[in-house]
Amino acid sequence: MEPSTVAIVTGATRGLGQALAQGLMQADTRLITVARSHSPELAARAEQTGCVLQQVQSDLANPAAAERVAKQVVAGLPPGAKRYLLINNAGTVAPIHQATELDNAAAITAAFSLNVTSVMLITAAFLQAVKPLLADCRIVNISSGAGRNPTPGWGVYCATKAALDHYTRVLQSENHGVRIVSLAPGVVDTGMQETIRGSATTDFPNVERFTQLHQQGQLALPADVAARILRYVAHDDFGANVLDDIRNHA
Repeated sequence: MEPSTVAIVTGATRGLGQALAQGLMQADTRLITVARSHSPELAARAEQTGCVLQQVQSDLANPAAAERVAKQVVAGLPPGAKRYLLINNAGTVAPIHQATELDNAAAITAAFSLNVTSVMLITAAFLQAVKPLLADCRIVNISSGAGRNPTPGWGVYCATKAALDHYTRVLQSENHGVRIVSLAPGVVDTGMQETIRGSATTDFPNVERFTQLHQQGQLALPADVAARILRYVAHDDFGANVLDDIRNHA
């Protein structure tokens, strides 16, 4: 039986990515995940739901690896699905430093490779693969409010997310026949938040605010945010606003 939906999710073994992958798992869905590690939890969930799952292991912070996996992931996309969905979720907040301390080229390059370069490579391969299929094709780039508001200590993270936002606007302007949104998910209780809370105040002056959000239970649960994102993706008006925030949607 041909799947009704073919979905690709990057960064799918932790946090929001894992919740998105789990939320997509249905018997009529073929799901391809990309992450550095294999997830027994996703494999078990796929068996329970009847979803056809392909887990691809790759470090998208490595440009050569990202280029290889982009071609690998889309090479076997089945042609008969009604909807093709790409969720570029993988990302990193590191390195967290004031501008005077951003002197590690390898760390900066890895962040740009993961947050921006891998998105461009996988999106290019996806667009090439789905163009002849004449199906409903949608792309979600998981962005951040940091790309739209300067945050001290997040020079790299803000720059990569701003680049992601503007790249998404370029995609829309090129009119590929694909609905595209760069979507901020809000403040979600993930491993990234643990990294943020572990920052020194000299590197990240706002660390106390994020610690208080955690202590006061104000971080959104990944499963709740993922459910809202997937409802939004299914809406007929998805793509009306190329830069969006999931908190604008029920």
